Amino acid sequence: MKMRIPAALLATALVLGGCASTQKVMLGQSRPALSPAQVQVYQTAPRRYEEIARLESTSAVGFGTQGQTNASIDRLVSEAAALGANGVLLLGVDTVGSPVSLGVGGGSYGRRSGVSVGAGVPTAQRRAAGIAIHVIER
Repeated sequence: MKMRIPAALLATALVLGGCASTQKVMLGQSRPALSPAQVQVYQTAPRRYEEIARLESTSAVGFGTQGQTNASIDRLVSEAAALGANGVLLLGVDTVGSPVSLGVGGGSYGRRSGVSVGAGVPTAQRRAAGIAIHVIER
C-alpha cells in the first residue's frame, strides 16, 4: 500500500504537468464560430485584417517532434475558429522544458536500507503563439 501513494502522486504530476493547453487574450470582438478548415495560417501578415485575440498554445509533453509542433498550431487554429477568425498570424514556435520531473532516493532505518538508481529522459513541450485575425484582404 505504501508504494501506491507515491505512484499515484507521480501519475497525477505527469498528467497535470504534461497537459496541452491554450490561452487567449481578447484584442477585439469575436465573430460567429467557423470550422477549423476555414482558418488559414499566415506567416506574413495579409494586407488588411482585424485582430481578434492573441493566442498561445502548448503541446503535450514529448520529445520535441514535428507532431508536437503540428498539434500546437492545430490548437491555435481550433481556438481561432471558435472565435470566428478566418486566419491565424503565426508569431512563432519554440521548445520549452517540460514541467514534469522525477526524483529518486534511498534511505535506511536500523539494519534495513535501500538504494535506487534512476535515469532521466529529457522531455519538452512545443509552444506556438499567434494572433487570431479576420482577414479582409489577402
